[in-house]
Amino acid sequence: MGAQQQPVVTEQKEKIWTRNFLFICLANFFVFLGFQMTLPTIPLFVEHLGGNDQLIGLVVGIFTFSALVVRPFAGHALETKGRRFVFLLGLLIFVISVGSYSLISSIFFLFFMRVIQGIGWGFSTTASGTVATDIIPASRRGEGMGYYGLSGNIALAFGPSLGLALAASIPFNRLFLICAALGVASLAFAAAITYKKAEAKHGQKESKWDLYEKTALIPSVLLFFLTVTFGGIASFLPLYTAQKDIGGLQLYFLLYALALMVTRTFAGQWYDRKGHRAVFLPGAGLILLAMLLLAWLPGEWALLAAAVLYGFGFGMVQPGLQAWSVERAPVHRKGMANATFFSFFDLGVGIGAMVFGQISHWFGYPAIYLSAACSVLVSMFVYLAVLRKEQPFPPRQGNKA
Repeated sequence: MGAQQQPVVTEQKEKIWTRNFLFICLANFFVFLGFQMTLPTIPLFVEHLGGNDQLIGLVVGIFTFSALVVRPFAGHALETKGRRFVFLLGLLIFVISVGSYSLISSIFFLFFMRVIQGIGWGFSTTASGTVATDIIPASRRGEGMGYYGLSGNIALAFGPSLGLALAASIPFNRLFLICAALGVASLAFAAAITYKKAEAKHGQKESKWDLYEKTALIPSVLLFFLTVTFGGIASFLPLYTAQKDIGGLQLYFLLYALALMVTRTFAGQWYDRKGHRAVFLPGAGLILLAMLLLAWLPGEWALLAAAVLYGFGFGMVQPGLQAWSVERAPVHRKGMANATFFSFFDLGVGIGAMVFGQISHWFGYPAIYLSAACSVLVSMFVYLAVLRKEQPFPPRQGNKA
């Protein structure tokens, strides 16, 4: 008698693309589009107001530091006041602050409003990442965070180039009003989301001064050393390329974003199947090569090659590190895990912008990217040290949050 055939069992994947997931992606897209349009134009605006490289670094850096300060409080508010309240409040502050740039005629007032914008950004992006984490099935978190990140990447593909094009053709005040209007569109989509209340852990009282989630520290520290590089690109690349009379800056941002988008379609799935070892070192290595190319920068081809390398590198490491950050956090601490992750993101960008402002003043623009390359090397050594001390976080097979 022949052997009995076993039925073939096919595992049904949990759905990612729901109504709420679409709305959180659209809300993220519009606020990031408004933000990305200001990213390369704020340094030009500071220069327009009479500022130098050091002031540019301070104006860019203070934004990220104010976001950094409020993120732990945003994390607590997400669990106590709810996702909707924190998200909508952050977006409203963002709209008001960016809109106020249209009235600014002094660097001092710009500096002050950048602090306010950072507060709104800290609340809104911490909330947005947490809402996305709530919506995405745990078994597909790496993949889902990759798709969610695409909404910001698409904004990045057009935002900087659009901002630079508008800055060259219309006054700064109109540019900033357009950015504020995009924030209003984000607010509308955020208001349409159905929010899920996080479950509190019974019998455990948490202090409002609990400023981080310990399970998120390792990936957040790794992220810090990588986002230092972003401070050098966002703040000084427009001025660096102008000094060297190299064109292609708008194409740089487009290629960077396209490379990010392509990478996010598969890097998150790699993380879900194989863990962070599959994505971190290869991605960090590509970022390192991009920084070395920018330090050299013999022509436009090197600028565009650096854009592709940087996009592929960041597209590999960022969604994996964010998924790693929230993965082991308790259900009632997902908001704080996201706050910890984004706090280190902000800290890297802010320190990079401020320190690189001083480095460029004393040693020139190429020294910025050599220093950034050293920071990437530090992240790689820290990661290798982590792997030696503990067993790598294993790939998951449909685990539950």
